[in-house]
Amino acid sequence: MFERFTKDARAVVQGAVEHAERAGAGSVDAEHLFLALLDREAGRASFALAALGLAERGDAVRQALGEARRRAGLSQADAEALAGLGIDVSEIVARVEEAHGVGAMSGDRKVKGWSGRRSFGRGAKEILERALRIAVARRDRHIGDEHILLALTVRPGVSGEVLADHGVTYESVVRVLYGGGEAKAG
Repeated sequence: MFERFTKDARAVVQGAVEHAERAGAGSVDAEHLFLALLDREAGRASFALAALGLAERGDAVRQALGEARRRAGLSQADAEALAGLGIDVSEIVARVEEAHGVGAMSGDRKVKGWSGRRSFGRGAKEILERALRIAVARRDRHIGDEHILLALTVRPGVSGEVLADHGVTYESVVRVLYGGGEAKAG
């Protein structure tokens, strides 16, 4: 499948691997793909994110992703659902961090002496598979970074929630990239 990726999509995947390595994560996940998209300054996804105003809110987006990581990857919707059951996720995070240090629930484990390739976690695999399905459905010959962005917008979880919170939805990205809006990527 990787041979069907455009240069920009390959750069996003490589950037995701680098994000996972810097975080000391055991595998690449959807959040790492999202962060790699935010880092890019070229490509159709970058155009869409800039047109939708996300480029200038990168710090707020990274902060929201960091907060979710501190909640062990729970989305805000997950935390609210648990609150409805009487479980205060903020209190749990505070107690765990008091006992084990800030970020103890993040899942970022610094692996000493790690060598070799990072595996792709279930979330990242789902995003890449969905990107392929989106490209095929649009009758695009290659999988581009825009397909990865579109896949992130429709997958439930932290990345999709953060994108939606900042006005980046599947519909808004399609409008910017393929028409129906004022801007259109070439």
